[in-house]
Amino acid sequence: MKIVTKILDKSSKPWYSWVVFLMTVFESIFLFIPPEVFMTPAIISDKRRARPIIFAATMGSIIGGAISYIIGLWLFDSVGIWLIENFASLEKFEMTKSLFTKYGILIIIATAITPIPYKLLALCAGFLQYPILVFLGVSAIFRTGRFAIIGYLLWRFQEKANEIFKKYSWQITIAAIIFALLGLLIITVL
Repeated sequence: MKIVTKILDKSSKPWYSWVVFLMTVFESIFLFIPPEVFMTPAIISDKRRARPIIFAATMGSIIGGAISYIIGLWLFDSVGIWLIENFASLEKFEMTKSLFTKYGILIIIATAITPIPYKLLALCAGFLQYPILVFLGVSAIFRTGRFAIIGYLLWRFQEKANEIFKKYSWQITIAAIIFALLGLLIITVL
């Protein structure tokens, strides 16, 4: 229980927005932990932090998506391959490429709002030289929507969420990681 109290205390500090920002950038490039895991403690510890945390997650996602796109565009043969081999597989990338070619904007929307790994799509978009403004624009709209809905729900039900988080913090974290892994499973099954 002490660790949960410490997490909530630290996440209520103004600098924690930078933690959310950086972790969301990393999530958009190589991490498989959903940004909501980092957003939740800050919003439930102090509901006035909802807007800055949503903004930090949104900006981190857009910048991370742009970095992944650029890696796919300019550094695919070195950094891109390394990321894919260490955090996914070439088969998953080929499948993502196929889905992206077939569904275009719909697959951007799907990866923006579901646990399907956004980072693979961003790499793929750069590799295929998909128009960057369309990719980032659609990503920004739907990732912002996703973060705003989660942020609003945490803000609206802050007291109950705080209670639940304190009681089930480890289970919630594990569930979020399982949710992300389900995204990987979805991509392999498709």
